[in-house]
Amino acid sequence: MHVRAPHLEGVRPLSLPIFQTSSFAFTDSESLADALAGPDGSYAYSRYGNPTTRALEEAVADLEGGVAAVATASGMGAISSVLLARLRSGDHVIVQSALYGGTVSVLRDLSERFGIEVSYFSGAADELAAAIRPNTKLLYLETIANPTTRVNDLPALAAIGRDAGLTVVVDNTFASPMLCRPLEHGAHIVLHSSTKFLGGHSDIIGGVVVFAEEEHHRETWHQVVDYGASADPFAAWLTARGLQTLSLRQAKQCANARVLAERLSEHPAIGAVRWPGLTSHPDHETAVKLLGDFGALVSFDIAEGHEAAVRFLERVRLATLAVSLGGVETLVLQPSSSTHRQLDASGLAAAGITEGTIRMSVGIEHAEDLWADLAHALG
Repeated sequence: MHVRAPHLEGVRPLSLPIFQTSSFAFTDSESLADALAGPDGSYAYSRYGNPTTRALEEAVADLEGGVAAVATASGMGAISSVLLARLRSGDHVIVQSALYGGTVSVLRDLSERFGIEVSYFSGAADELAAAIRPNTKLLYLETIANPTTRVNDLPALAAIGRDAGLTVVVDNTFASPMLCRPLEHGAHIVLHSSTKFLGGHSDIIGGVVVFAEEEHHRETWHQVVDYGASADPFAAWLTARGLQTLSLRQAKQCANARVLAERLSEHPAIGAVRWPGLTSHPDHETAVKLLGDFGALVSFDIAEGHEAAVRFLERVRLATLAVSLGGVETLVLQPSSSTHRQLDASGLAAAGITEGTIRMSVGIEHAEDLWADLAHALG
């Protein structure tokens, strides 16, 4: 993936420069006013737009097949900006049950503060159709669910949403554009925590939103600018740098995930393994049709429960106990006490998470070294 630098006086730098400036100078006030008016003009103030940030936006929009993109200061900035831009008091949202805990928290806040109604569904098409109301405005999905790795039938669900006049939003963080391009399957808006696979080196916090329609782009851009969720140029530069090795990194990560998922599924200490590439996965057939590969996230349940999961996390040496995912290193965590700590017992059960669940983001280390570490930690 090439991230194209802007042309400078007839030449183009081979490497994208960092335009580390807060503001840009003008010779006339009319040009300044025009630059502040929208997302596609000149540059006036880096909260509104910046050449480094725009290069990243154009690259990700191209990868996802969208008309435009907006880079944000975090993945949650991307999620919140889209929801705030598209929803009004009294609106109804339908979201999948297995969902990132931060997204659940934002939806809960919108519900409590602004009277936005939220309904959860399992991912079944008939259940989605039955949940639609006259005030339903938005359908929110994840390509690969966090942390259960359930894979949505995006074409079927997006078609139902579009037919009902809903805005279809898909969090594509776990898949990335290398594995799936949701806009091609009917989504209106795709978003990423670029902290994860797009950046890929655990050194930035960022997000990006990609749009199938210019109207949604402008609407969300205004939200990002007004609420101060814009990406920092240096973080955008690091993300763009990571983006260039995305296909190489993710191919290795997916290959490693296959080795570990297959071996974990045969280990006596493991009660269940969830990775879409396994034929035992409930959405394996959907994943085969939808995804270019099966991802680098493996979720598994340690049969003896919470205490055994804690011991496992304390015993790993090559894998690292840390939040986040998608980097070159393998990370493990217990979702019930970290990424999904916002959920109560019933919420965890609905999301398919147990006290013994481990989420593993597989890195690019040697697969045999990783397996030796996991086998040792499992005892």
